[in-house]
Amino acid sequence: MIWLANTILVLHALIVLFIVGGLIAIWTGAALRRTWVRNRAFRTMHIGAIGIVAMLAVVDIPCPLTVMEDRLRARASGAQGFVQRWVSAFLYFDFPVWVFTLAYVAFFLAVAITWRRIPPRS
Repeated sequence: MIWLANTILVLHALIVLFIVGGLIAIWTGAALRRTWVRNRAFRTMHIGAIGIVAMLAVVDIPCPLTVMEDRLRARASGAQGFVQRWVSAFLYFDFPVWVFTLAYVAFFLAVAITWRRIPPRS
């Protein structure tokens, strides 16, 4: 079970990297006049991903990936491994829930503004 929990943790980290790194890549690519930043499929997945995260936070539903990982780790109690220790340190912070909700909504707004300012091609 621990390998599945670690897999979910890594998947979760990759989604965070896609959302945060995607916005940085869009801004950088637009500044360098790269055409891929206007790819509709990429941009739709990007705004959809942060939209889901923000919506879950606003309606106070915990992230399904976090819930699955926690349940799997509870079943497979044991020492914390390398993957869990380092990826968790990158992914999880000890702040009040409202801080995350505000951050997710603000990031969604930044992505939406970017969609308007650097629109994808049809």
